Amino acid sequence: HHKKIAETVDIDQILYNVPGRTAVDMANATASRLADIPNIIGIKDATGDIGRGVELLALLGERMAVYSGDDPTAYQLILAGAKGNISVTANVDPQNMSRLCKLAAEGNTAEAKALNDMLMPIHDAMFVESNPIPVKYALSRMGLISSGIRLPLTSLAAEFHGQVDSALIAAELI
Repeated sequence: HHKKIAETVDIDQILYNVPGRTAVDMANATASRLADIPNIIGIKDATGDIGRGVELLALLGERMAVYSGDDPTAYQLILAGAKGNISVTANVDPQNMSRLCKLAAEGNTAEAKALNDMLMPIHDAMFVESNPIPVKYALSRMGLISSGIRLPLTSLAAEFHGQVDSALIAAELI
């Protein structure tokens, strides 16, 4: 499927391996085969499995960029050689997520871990329901967008408002 699209469309592409959302897990060997297609330039690895990510990095070498897609473990994968993070948390705290990625890219393990620990309540809160529902709620609470959401999404369940609000308050975002 990916090969056919890459051969048909003349634009650079990043593969998306997010088994939690797609119910399909792309094997590292599959990504390696696809890395030989010139316009497949990267992969978002949202498995959250650092050992597997390290294996993927070694398998791909410089043939394809690896990006984390799992905010809680992103700094660890970047420390191992990933090029960055395709982030959900960055929608609500772009400054700290950018700083986290920069610290990890510089190899500053201690500071990256400390910042990630501080961000963990936000990481967790952004997944109390399917993305982007908590993000939309958070951005509304921050005054950056109006409240409301379009179908097929639904509003964040009231039972999660407190958790998201607390995370935003702790991060000094509201």
